[in-house]
Amino acid sequence: MEYMKEPATFSQGNILCCQCGIAIPPNPANMCVACLRTQVDITEGIPKQVIVHFCKQCERYLQPPGTWVPCALESRELLSLCLKKIKASLSKVRLIEAGFVWTEPHSKRLKVKLTVQKEVMNGAILQQVFVIEYVVHSQMCDDCHRVEAKDFWKAVVQVRQKTVHKKTFYYLEQLILKHKLHQNTLRIKEIHDGLDFYYASKQHAQKMVDFLQCTVPCRSKSSQRLISHDIHSNIYNYKSTFSLEIVPICKDNVVCLSPKLAQSLGNMSQICVCIRVTSTIHIIDPNTLQMAEIDGSTYWRHPFNSLFQPKQLEEFIVMDISRVHNKKQSAGAGMQANKHMLAEAWVQKTSELNTDQQYFCRTHLGHLLNPGDLVLGFDLANCNLNDEFANKMNPQTVPDVVLIKKSYDRTKRQRCRNWKLKELERDREGMDTDDERQYQEFLEDLEEDEAIRKNVNIFKNPVIPVESDTDDEGIPRISLAEMLEDLQISQDATGGEGADMLME
Repeated sequence: MEYMKEPATFSQGNILCCQCGIAIPPNPANMCVACLRTQVDITEGIPKQVIVHFCKQCERYLQPPGTWVPCALESRELLSLCLKKIKASLSKVRLIEAGFVWTEPHSKRLKVKLTVQKEVMNGAILQQVFVIEYVVHSQMCDDCHRVEAKDFWKAVVQVRQKTVHKKTFYYLEQLILKHKLHQNTLRIKEIHDGLDFYYASKQHAQKMVDFLQCTVPCRSKSSQRLISHDIHSNIYNYKSTFSLEIVPICKDNVVCLSPKLAQSLGNMSQICVCIRVTSTIHIIDPNTLQMAEIDGSTYWRHPFNSLFQPKQLEEFIVMDISRVHNKKQSAGAGMQANKHMLAEAWVQKTSELNTDQQYFCRTHLGHLLNPGDLVLGFDLANCNLNDEFANKMNPQTVPDVVLIKKSYDRTKRQRCRNWKLKELERDREGMDTDDERQYQEFLEDLEEDEAIRKNVNIFKNPVIPVESDTDDEGIPRISLAEMLEDLQISQDATGGEGADMLME
């Protein structure tokens, strides 16, 4: 009978450490780990304290030599930036693991725990864990330095409009705020006939120019001035200037078109009213309700001016009014206004109520006016028109009065206005005392014109209590559904990817 022999098992014997004499498993160095660490430090040459630079204004870290990157606390991007600071020192060891050690966010310290391995005496591999402390130093980046200086710029966009009223600029300001086109500006300067936008790069200025050309009817010119250049490296430093001129027509202006332009727009009357200025000039013929849109290129080919200034508006009272129905259109007429109604009215100036002087006119405000209402308009019968096209017109075709808009109690409108707008932060110089009145008129235009209101962010005003959207006196109001909540959202310092890492 044969017996199966069990295979022989061999156990590894221990040896004595050549330094302290304790029994240890054999290794190429014949030393225990404690003695080996006393003889060799694999972290030698790796700095234990490093400086990183942080910009408090834009909350970005400097990645040498000159790149600033946004990093959340304890994020992967920040860990990668910290390891790059000691990349040359880590080339002699093998990095096994790296991670952050939690520190107070306001301590200006970042601690990174590293695990490294290195081959030491006779091929023995030693692993060691240590902590590197990063001291955060505050340093302003170049972009923030230019913003704070307010004088260093490489491109400027000069927006001008040769008008007395600033309605177009107030509308343009709201569009810039809505689309956040002001974020890259170094400085915004307001002067008497326009705005100047300063930028640190020509690309940002060109982006603003493209936006303005798509938003308002205007024409632009550009120029650049050489500041310095290096002939050896072929580097040139320019300052660029973009000049934009907006058409000098605002809402509620009475204009006189040239005969050629009026004929090309569908045989309109030469005397028209501007009801809106967006990317085009929207005009209406108060005699026929015929409407037309004039873009910037058409205007500069056939320019025309406003006949009156807003201060020349006079108040009339409607004595009698009758709507005109089923009016025949002339041959070649263009589109008709749907939101307006043609009417014939007898009006009298409120300053001439003690006289029998009344005026007959046609108006596009038939849907708003009733006998006894107050309305603002221009008196063409008793004025001297200084316009090349108006002076050549047949006096029989010039209306006596052009009505512009219905008049409401401004004090009550301001008291019931439960909404507000945001404004651009800009340097104001040479402020006019008439600016507040013009701004209030712009707010009234927003309440009366829904088409303009769609392009503007309107916020609730928590100071004024919310009332009903409808008014017994018919004063135009903005509904609550069109208002936005003015929320201030702030991101935590450990947001972004850092928050996800903490949750893990």
